[in-house]
Amino acid sequence: MKTFQLRNSVLDLLIRTEKDEGFSHLLIDHEIKSKQFDPKDEKLLTEIVYGTLQRKITIDYYIDCFINSKKKMDLWVRALLRMSIYQMVFLDKVPDHAVIHEAVEIAKKRGHKGISGFVNGILRSVQRKGIPQTSAIKDDAKRLSIETSHPEWLVKRWISEYGYETTRFMCEANITRKHQSIRVQPLKISRDKAIETLTEIGFEVRPSKLSDQGIIIEKGNILSTDLFKNGFVTIQDQSSMLVGEMLEAKPNMQVLDACSAPGGKATHIAEKMENEGAIHAYDLHKKKVNLIDDKASVLGLTIIDANQADARRLKEIHQPESFDRILVDAPCSGLGVIRGKPEIKYNKKEEDIRNLSKIQLEILDSIASLLKTGGLLIYSTCTVDVEENENVVQNFLEKHSDFQIDETFFDSLPDEVKQSPGISDLGFQLFPQDYQTDGFFLTRLKKIG
Repeated sequence: MKTFQLRNSVLDLLIRTEKDEGFSHLLIDHEIKSKQFDPKDEKLLTEIVYGTLQRKITIDYYIDCFINSKKKMDLWVRALLRMSIYQMVFLDKVPDHAVIHEAVEIAKKRGHKGISGFVNGILRSVQRKGIPQTSAIKDDAKRLSIETSHPEWLVKRWISEYGYETTRFMCEANITRKHQSIRVQPLKISRDKAIETLTEIGFEVRPSKLSDQGIIIEKGNILSTDLFKNGFVTIQDQSSMLVGEMLEAKPNMQVLDACSAPGGKATHIAEKMENEGAIHAYDLHKKKVNLIDDKASVLGLTIIDANQADARRLKEIHQPESFDRILVDAPCSGLGVIRGKPEIKYNKKEEDIRNLSKIQLEILDSIASLLKTGGLLIYSTCTVDVEENENVVQNFLEKHSDFQIDETFFDSLPDEVKQSPGISDLGFQLFPQDYQTDGFFLTRLKKIG
Protein backbone atom coordinates (compact mmCIF):
# COMPACT_ATOMS: atom_id res chain seq x y z
CA MET A 1 0.00 0.00 0.00
CA LYS A 2 2.84 2.33 0.80
CA THR A 3 4.52 2.06 -2.62
CA PHE A 4 1.09 2.17 -4.29
CA GLN A 5 0.41 5.53 -2.60
CA LEU A 6 3.84 6.81 -3.61
CA ARG A 7 3.34 5.92 -7.27
CA ASN A 8 -0.15 7.38 -7.23
CA SER A 9 1.41 10.62 -6.02
CA VAL A 10 4.04 10.43 -8.77
CA LEU A 11 1.30 10.00 -11.37
CA ASP A 12 -0.69 12.95 -9.99
CA LEU A 13 2.42 15.16 -10.08
CA LEU A 14 3.22 14.22 -13.68
CA ILE A 15 -0.35 14.94 -14.76
CA ARG A 16 -0.44 18.31 -12.99
CA THR A 17 2.96 19.33 -14.34
CA GLU A 18 1.85 18.67 -17.91
CA LYS A 19 -1.81 19.65 -17.78
CA ASP A 20 -1.42 22.82 -15.73
CA GLU A 21 2.16 23.59 -16.83
CA GLY A 22 3.12 23.69 -13.15
CA PHE A 23 6.67 23.86 -11.84
CA SER A 24 7.74 20.37 -10.84
CA HIS A 25 9.94 21.41 -7.90
CA LEU A 26 7.09 23.38 -6.29
CA LEU A 27 4.57 20.61 -6.83
CA ILE A 28 6.95 17.98 -5.44
CA ASP A 29 7.69 20.09 -2.37
CA HIS A 30 3.97 20.58 -1.67
CA GLU A 31 3.20 16.87 -2.17
CA ILE A 32 5.97 15.76 0.18
CA LYS A 33 4.87 18.16 2.91
CA SER A 34 1.18 17.32 2.61
CA LYS A 35 1.60 13.52 2.48
CA GLN A 36 4.49 13.36 4.99
CA PHE A 37 6.54 10.71 3.19
CA ASP A 38 9.57 9.34 4.98
CA PRO A 39 12.98 10.50 3.65
CA LYS A 40 13.61 7.33 1.64
CA ASP A 41 10.24 7.60 -0.13
CA GLU A 42 10.76 11.35 -0.67
CA LYS A 43 13.95 10.55 -2.54
CA LEU A 44 12.30 7.88 -4.71
CA LEU A 45 9.29 10.08 -5.51
CA THR A 46 11.56 12.96 -6.50
CA GLU A 47 13.75 10.65 -8.60
CA ILE A 48 10.83 9.18 -10.54
CA VAL A 49 9.10 12.52 -11.18
CA TYR A 50 12.23 14.38 -12.28
CA GLY A 51 13.58 11.42 -14.24
CA THR A 52 10.33 10.85 -16.10
CA LEU A 53 10.07 14.54 -16.98
CA GLN A 54 13.71 14.71 -18.06
CA ARG A 55 13.30 11.71 -20.39
CA LYS A 56 9.74 12.32 -21.62
CA ILE A 57 10.47 12.55 -25.36
CA THR A 58 12.79 9.54 -25.19
CA ILE A 59 10.19 7.47 -23.34
CA ASP A 60 7.42 8.53 -25.73
CA TYR A 61 9.59 7.28 -28.60
CA TYR A 62 9.79 3.91 -26.84
CA ILE A 63 6.04 3.82 -26.17
CA ASP A 64 5.10 4.75 -29.73
CA CYS A 65 7.11 1.83 -31.07
CA PHE A 66 4.79 -0.56 -29.19
CA ILE A 67 1.36 0.89 -29.98
CA ASN A 68 -0.82 1.53 -33.00
CA SER A 69 -0.23 5.13 -34.09
CA LYS A 70 -4.00 5.68 -34.28
CA LYS A 71 -4.53 4.57 -30.69
CA LYS A 72 -5.96 7.39 -28.58
CA MET A 73 -4.60 7.54 -25.06
CA ASP A 74 -5.70 9.61 -22.06
CA LEU A 75 -3.01 11.77 -20.47
CA TRP A 76 -3.02 9.75 -17.24
CA VAL A 77 -2.47 6.49 -19.14
CA ARG A 78 0.50 7.86 -21.05
CA ALA A 79 1.90 9.38 -17.83
CA LEU A 80 1.53 6.00 -16.12
CA LEU A 81 3.39 4.27 -18.97
CA ARG A 82 6.10 6.94 -18.93
CA MET A 83 6.82 6.65 -15.21
CA SER A 84 6.77 2.84 -15.38
CA ILE A 85 9.13 2.64 -18.36
CA TYR A 86 11.43 5.19 -16.73
CA GLN A 87 11.77 2.92 -13.71
CA MET A 88 12.28 -0.19 -15.87
CA VAL A 89 14.90 1.36 -18.17
CA PHE A 90 16.72 3.96 -16.08
CA LEU A 91 16.39 2.77 -12.45
CA ASP A 92 17.75 -0.35 -10.81
CA LYS A 93 16.03 0.15 -7.47
CA VAL A 94 12.76 -1.67 -8.21
CA PRO A 95 12.43 -4.95 -10.14
CA ASP A 96 10.43 -4.87 -13.37
CA HIS A 97 7.75 -7.24 -12.14
CA ALA A 98 6.98 -4.95 -9.19
CA VAL A 99 6.79 -1.88 -11.45
CA ILE A 100 4.44 -3.66 -13.86
CA HIS A 101 2.24 -5.02 -11.06
CA GLU A 102 1.73 -1.61 -9.47
CA ALA A 103 1.11 0.07 -12.84
CA VAL A 104 -1.61 -2.47 -13.59
CA GLU A 105 -3.16 -1.96 -10.15
CA ILE A 106 -3.20 1.82 -10.66
CA ALA A 107 -4.78 1.34 -14.08
CA LYS A 108 -7.51 -0.84 -12.56
CA LYS A 109 -8.27 1.79 -9.93
CA ARG A 110 -8.32 4.72 -12.35
CA GLY A 111 -9.74 3.07 -15.44
CA HIS A 112 -11.23 -0.25 -16.39
CA LYS A 113 -10.13 -3.77 -17.26
CA GLY A 114 -9.38 -2.88 -20.87
CA ILE A 115 -6.98 -0.09 -19.85
CA SER A 116 -5.22 -2.25 -17.26
CA GLY A 117 -4.78 -4.96 -19.91
CA PHE A 118 -3.40 -2.40 -22.36
CA VAL A 119 -0.91 -1.08 -19.78
CA ASN A 120 0.13 -4.61 -18.87
CA GLY A 121 0.64 -5.53 -22.53
CA ILE A 122 2.83 -2.53 -23.33
CA LEU A 123 5.01 -2.96 -20.25
CA ARG A 124 5.37 -6.73 -20.78
CA SER A 125 6.45 -6.06 -24.37
CA VAL A 126 9.09 -3.57 -23.20
CA GLN A 127 10.29 -6.11 -20.64
CA ARG A 128 10.43 -8.94 -23.20
CA LYS A 129 11.74 -7.15 -26.31
CA GLY A 130 13.78 -4.33 -24.76
CA ILE A 131 13.75 -0.70 -25.82
CA PRO A 132 14.02 0.28 -29.50
CA GLN A 133 17.34 1.68 -30.68
CA THR A 134 17.78 5.21 -32.06
CA SER A 135 20.78 4.48 -34.27
CA ALA A 136 18.57 4.06 -37.33
CA ILE A 137 17.46 7.73 -37.15
CA LYS A 138 19.54 9.40 -39.85
CA ASP A 139 18.82 13.06 -39.08
CA ASP A 140 21.32 14.24 -36.43
CA ALA A 141 19.01 16.83 -34.87
CA LYS A 142 16.06 14.44 -34.64
CA ARG A 143 18.20 11.67 -33.17
CA LEU A 144 19.71 14.00 -30.58
CA SER A 145 16.22 15.29 -29.77
CA ILE A 146 14.96 11.78 -29.03
CA GLU A 147 18.09 10.53 -27.25
CA THR A 148 18.29 13.51 -24.88
CA SER A 149 14.59 14.40 -24.74
CA HIS A 150 14.75 17.96 -26.04
CA PRO A 151 12.18 19.34 -28.53
CA GLU A 152 13.54 19.12 -32.07
CA TRP A 153 13.01 22.84 -32.71
CA LEU A 154 15.19 23.67 -29.71
CA VAL A 155 17.95 21.27 -30.75
CA LYS A 156 17.99 22.78 -34.25
CA ARG A 157 18.06 26.29 -32.81
CA TRP A 158 21.04 25.52 -30.58
CA ILE A 159 22.87 23.78 -33.43
CA SER A 160 22.46 26.93 -35.54
CA GLU A 161 23.79 29.07 -32.67
CA TYR A 162 26.57 26.90 -31.23
CA GLY A 163 27.17 23.94 -33.55
CA TYR A 164 26.31 20.27 -33.12
CA GLU A 165 28.98 19.25 -30.59
CA THR A 166 28.27 22.03 -28.08
CA THR A 167 24.55 21.34 -28.45
CA ARG A 168 25.06 17.62 -27.86
CA PHE A 169 27.11 18.24 -24.71
CA MET A 170 24.51 20.72 -23.47
CA CYS A 171 21.58 18.37 -24.08
CA GLU A 172 23.41 15.49 -22.40
CA ALA A 173 24.23 17.67 -19.38
CA ASN A 174 20.56 18.62 -19.07
CA ILE A 175 19.55 15.02 -18.34
CA THR A 176 22.09 14.61 -15.54
CA ARG A 177 22.06 15.92 -11.98
CA LYS A 178 24.43 18.55 -10.70
CA HIS A 179 25.61 18.98 -7.13
CA GLN A 180 23.84 21.54 -4.97
CA SER A 181 25.78 24.68 -4.10
CA ILE A 182 25.43 27.10 -1.19
CA ARG A 183 26.70 30.58 -0.36
CA VAL A 184 28.00 31.51 3.07
CA GLN A 185 26.87 34.71 4.78
CA PRO A 186 30.38 36.14 5.41
CA LEU A 187 29.16 38.59 8.07
CA LYS A 188 28.19 35.51 10.12
CA ILE A 189 30.71 32.81 9.16
CA SER A 190 33.77 32.28 6.99
CA ARG A 191 33.74 29.75 4.17
CA ASP A 192 36.54 27.77 5.81
CA LYS A 193 34.58 27.54 9.07
CA ALA A 194 31.41 26.48 7.24
CA ILE A 195 33.32 23.77 5.36
CA GLU A 196 34.85 22.57 8.64
CA THR A 197 31.44 22.47 10.35
CA LEU A 198 29.78 20.58 7.50
CA THR A 199 32.65 18.10 7.24
CA GLU A 200 32.41 17.35 10.95
CA ILE A 201 28.75 16.31 10.60
CA GLY A 202 29.44 13.99 7.67
CA PHE A 203 29.01 16.20 4.62
CA GLU A 204 31.25 15.93 1.57
CA VAL A 205 31.92 19.46 0.31
CA ARG A 206 34.44 21.49 -1.65
CA PRO A 207 34.96 25.21 -2.26
CA SER A 208 33.56 26.79 -5.42
CA LYS A 209 36.06 28.26 -7.85
CA LEU A 210 33.49 30.74 -9.16
CA SER A 211 32.81 32.59 -5.89
CA ASP A 212 34.83 32.96 -2.70
CA GLN A 213 31.57 32.51 -0.79
CA GLY A 214 30.50 29.36 -2.63
CA ILE A 215 30.55 25.75 -1.41
CA ILE A 216 29.61 22.70 -3.50
CA ILE A 217 27.82 19.92 -1.64
CA GLU A 218 28.60 16.46 -2.97
CA LYS A 219 26.90 14.62 -0.10
CA GLY A 220 24.53 15.84 2.63
CA ASN A 221 21.14 17.54 3.12
CA ILE A 222 21.83 21.20 3.83
CA LEU A 223 18.16 21.91 4.68
CA SER A 224 18.46 19.88 7.88
CA THR A 225 21.47 21.79 9.26
CA ASP A 226 21.58 24.60 11.80
CA LEU A 227 23.84 26.52 9.41
CA PHE A 228 20.95 26.77 6.94
CA LYS A 229 18.15 27.21 9.47
CA ASN A 230 20.00 30.08 11.19
CA GLY A 231 20.95 31.94 8.03
CA PHE A 232 24.68 31.20 8.02
CA VAL A 233 24.36 29.76 4.51
CA THR A 234 21.79 29.95 1.72
CA ILE A 235 21.21 27.86 -1.39
CA GLN A 236 22.37 29.45 -4.63
CA ASP A 237 23.77 28.12 -7.90
CA GLN A 238 27.38 29.00 -8.62
CA SER A 239 26.38 30.75 -11.85
CA SER A 240 24.13 33.14 -9.92
CA MET A 241 26.92 33.84 -7.44
CA LEU A 242 28.99 35.25 -10.31
CA VAL A 243 26.56 38.17 -10.54
CA GLY A 244 27.27 39.36 -7.00
CA GLU A 245 30.98 38.91 -7.57
CA MET A 246 31.08 40.75 -10.91
CA LEU A 247 28.87 43.69 -9.92
CA GLU A 248 31.69 44.90 -7.64
CA ALA A 249 29.33 46.69 -5.28
CA LYS A 250 31.04 48.33 -2.32
CA PRO A 251 29.87 49.54 1.13
CA ASN A 252 27.73 52.71 1.11
CA MET A 253 26.87 52.49 -2.58
CA GLN A 254 23.39 52.98 -3.99
CA VAL A 255 22.36 49.86 -5.91
CA LEU A 256 19.32 48.98 -8.03
CA ASP A 257 18.20 45.37 -8.49
CA ALA A 258 15.51 45.79 -11.13
CA CYS A 259 14.14 42.20 -11.30
CA SER A 260 15.02 40.86 -7.88
CA ALA A 261 12.82 38.00 -6.63
CA PRO A 262 13.41 35.67 -4.95
CA GLY A 263 16.33 37.76 -3.66
CA GLY A 264 19.38 35.51 -3.91
CA LYS A 265 21.41 38.04 -5.86
CA ALA A 266 20.22 41.05 -3.85
CA THR A 267 21.26 39.42 -0.58
CA HIS A 268 24.63 38.42 -2.04
CA ILE A 269 25.20 42.02 -3.12
CA ALA A 270 24.22 43.22 0.37
CA GLU A 271 26.84 40.88 1.82
CA LYS A 272 29.45 42.27 -0.56
CA MET A 273 28.47 45.76 0.65
CA GLU A 274 28.95 44.58 4.27
CA ASN A 275 25.31 45.55 4.90
CA GLU A 276 26.15 49.26 4.48
CA GLY A 277 24.49 51.47 1.87
CA ALA A 278 21.18 50.86 0.11
CA ILE A 279 19.78 48.30 -2.33
CA HIS A 280 16.48 49.12 -4.00
CA ALA A 281 15.03 45.78 -5.08
CA TYR A 282 11.95 45.44 -7.28
CA ASP A 283 9.83 42.69 -8.73
CA LEU A 284 6.80 42.77 -10.99
CA HIS A 285 4.78 40.47 -8.71
CA LYS A 286 3.76 41.59 -5.23
CA LYS A 287 3.80 38.04 -3.80
CA LYS A 288 7.41 37.59 -4.88
CA VAL A 289 8.50 40.76 -3.09
CA ASN A 290 7.82 38.97 0.18
CA LEU A 291 10.37 36.32 -0.81
CA ILE A 292 13.06 39.02 -1.00
CA ASP A 293 12.15 40.34 2.45
CA ASP A 294 12.09 36.83 3.90
CA LYS A 295 15.50 35.93 2.52
CA ALA A 296 17.05 39.18 3.74
CA SER A 297 15.55 38.65 7.19
CA VAL A 298 16.89 35.09 7.51
CA LEU A 299 20.37 36.25 6.50
CA GLY A 300 20.27 39.26 8.85
CA LEU A 301 20.56 41.88 6.08
CA THR A 302 18.89 45.26 6.57
CA ILE A 303 19.88 47.45 3.59
CA ILE A 304 17.46 45.93 1.06
CA ASP A 305 14.29 47.92 0.38
CA ALA A 306 12.02 45.58 -1.60
CA ASN A 307 8.95 46.82 -3.49
CA GLN A 308 6.62 45.88 -6.31
CA ALA A 309 7.13 47.63 -9.65
CA ASP A 310 7.53 46.99 -13.36
CA ALA A 311 11.24 47.30 -14.16
CA ARG A 312 10.32 49.20 -17.33
CA ARG A 313 8.81 52.02 -15.22
CA LEU A 314 11.45 52.54 -12.56
CA LYS A 315 12.48 55.90 -13.98
CA GLU A 316 9.08 57.13 -12.77
CA ILE A 317 10.23 56.29 -9.23
CA HIS A 318 13.93 57.25 -9.25
CA GLN A 319 15.80 60.30 -10.51
CA PRO A 320 18.39 60.05 -13.34
CA GLU A 321 21.87 58.98 -12.25
CA SER A 322 20.67 57.71 -8.86
CA PHE A 323 22.69 54.49 -8.74
CA ASP A 324 26.34 53.45 -8.60
CA ARG A 325 25.46 49.91 -9.65
CA ILE A 326 22.48 48.36 -11.43
CA LEU A 327 21.60 44.70 -11.85
CA VAL A 328 19.18 43.61 -14.55
CA ASP A 329 18.69 39.89 -14.02
CA ALA A 330 16.09 39.85 -16.73
CA PRO A 331 13.00 37.65 -17.09
CA CYS A 332 13.97 35.00 -19.63
CA SER A 333 13.08 31.65 -21.17
CA GLY A 334 14.93 29.77 -18.41
CA LEU A 335 16.55 27.40 -20.89
CA GLY A 336 19.69 27.33 -18.74
CA VAL A 337 17.95 25.71 -15.76
CA ILE A 338 16.42 22.73 -17.56
CA ARG A 339 18.32 20.31 -15.32
CA GLY A 340 16.41 21.47 -12.25
CA LYS A 341 13.13 22.32 -14.02
CA PRO A 342 12.87 19.84 -16.91
CA GLU A 343 9.33 20.86 -17.84
CA ILE A 344 10.67 24.18 -19.15
CA LYS A 345 11.96 22.60 -22.37
CA TYR A 346 8.49 21.31 -23.23
CA ASN A 347 6.56 24.47 -22.36
CA LYS A 348 8.63 27.07 -24.24
CA LYS A 349 8.19 28.08 -27.87
CA GLU A 350 10.33 30.17 -30.23
CA GLU A 351 7.72 32.90 -30.06
CA ASP A 352 8.32 33.12 -26.28
CA ILE A 353 12.01 33.81 -26.89
CA ARG A 354 11.24 36.60 -29.35
CA ASN A 355 8.77 38.22 -26.97
CA LEU A 356 11.13 37.96 -24.00
CA SER A 357 14.02 39.51 -25.90
CA LYS A 358 11.84 42.56 -26.57
CA ILE A 359 10.99 42.88 -22.87
CA GLN A 360 14.65 42.47 -21.90
CA LEU A 361 15.67 45.32 -24.22
CA GLU A 362 12.81 47.50 -22.96
CA ILE A 363 14.03 47.03 -19.38
CA LEU A 364 17.60 47.96 -20.27
CA ASP A 365 16.43 50.99 -22.28
CA SER A 366 14.28 52.18 -19.39
CA ILE A 367 16.81 51.92 -16.57
CA ALA A 368 19.84 53.22 -18.53
CA SER A 369 19.31 56.80 -17.39
CA LEU A 370 19.28 55.75 -13.73
CA LEU A 371 22.96 54.76 -13.70
CA LYS A 372 25.57 57.32 -12.72
CA THR A 373 28.30 58.18 -15.21
CA GLY A 374 31.16 55.79 -14.48
CA GLY A 375 28.75 53.32 -12.90
CA LEU A 376 28.47 49.62 -13.75
CA LEU A 377 25.48 47.61 -14.94
CA ILE A 378 25.26 43.82 -14.97
CA TYR A 379 22.89 42.22 -17.48
CA SER A 380 22.25 38.54 -16.77
CA THR A 381 19.86 35.73 -17.68
CA CYS A 382 19.48 32.06 -16.81
CA THR A 383 19.21 31.05 -20.45
CA VAL A 384 21.55 29.87 -23.20
CA ASP A 385 19.88 31.57 -26.16
CA VAL A 386 21.79 34.08 -28.29
CA GLU A 387 18.68 36.13 -29.04
CA GLU A 388 18.10 36.80 -25.33
CA ASN A 389 21.76 37.32 -24.51
CA GLU A 390 24.32 38.65 -26.98
CA ASN A 391 21.68 40.03 -29.36
CA VAL A 392 19.95 42.01 -26.60
CA VAL A 393 23.29 43.45 -25.46
CA GLN A 394 24.27 44.35 -29.04
CA ASN A 395 20.93 46.05 -29.69
CA PHE A 396 21.22 48.01 -26.44
CA LEU A 397 24.74 49.24 -27.22
CA GLU A 398 23.68 50.35 -30.69
CA LYS A 399 20.96 52.51 -29.14
CA HIS A 400 23.02 53.86 -26.23
CA SER A 401 26.36 55.35 -27.25
CA ASP A 402 26.98 56.37 -23.62
CA PHE A 403 27.43 52.67 -22.67
CA GLN A 404 30.14 50.16 -23.53
CA ILE A 405 31.27 46.73 -22.43
CA ASP A 406 33.41 47.35 -19.34
CA GLU A 407 36.97 46.76 -20.47
CA THR A 408 37.91 45.22 -17.10
CA PHE A 409 35.05 42.69 -17.11
CA PHE A 410 36.89 39.80 -18.73
CA ASP A 411 40.01 40.24 -16.58
CA SER A 412 37.77 40.25 -13.50
CA LEU A 413 36.30 36.82 -14.25
CA PRO A 414 37.49 33.97 -12.01
CA ASP A 415 40.64 32.27 -13.30
CA GLU A 416 38.67 29.04 -13.65
CA VAL A 417 36.59 30.46 -16.53
CA LYS A 418 38.92 32.88 -18.30
CA GLN A 419 39.56 30.40 -21.12
CA SER A 420 35.92 29.35 -21.36
CA PRO A 421 34.46 28.64 -24.81
CA GLY A 422 31.48 30.75 -23.75
CA ILE A 423 33.38 34.07 -23.72
CA SER A 424 32.55 36.47 -26.56
CA ASP A 425 33.07 40.17 -27.20
CA LEU A 426 29.66 40.82 -25.65
CA GLY A 427 29.81 38.74 -22.47
CA PHE A 428 30.16 35.33 -20.89
CA GLN A 429 27.88 32.39 -21.65
CA LEU A 430 28.09 29.64 -19.07
CA PHE A 431 27.04 26.30 -20.54
CA PRO A 432 25.72 23.66 -18.13
CA GLN A 433 28.32 21.12 -19.26
CA ASP A 434 31.40 23.29 -18.66
CA TYR A 435 31.46 23.89 -14.91
CA GLN A 436 28.49 21.83 -13.66
CA THR A 437 26.39 24.94 -13.11
CA ASP A 438 23.14 26.21 -14.53
CA GLY A 439 23.32 27.67 -18.01
CA PHE A 440 23.77 31.39 -17.47
CA PHE A 441 24.78 34.57 -19.30
CA LEU A 442 26.20 37.78 -17.88
CA THR A 443 28.01 40.85 -19.04
CA ARG A 444 29.08 44.11 -17.45
CA LEU A 445 28.40 47.48 -19.05
CA LYS A 446 29.91 50.81 -18.07
CA LYS A 447 28.29 54.21 -18.50
CA ILE A 448 30.86 56.49 -20.07
CA GLY A 449 28.86 59.72 -20.21
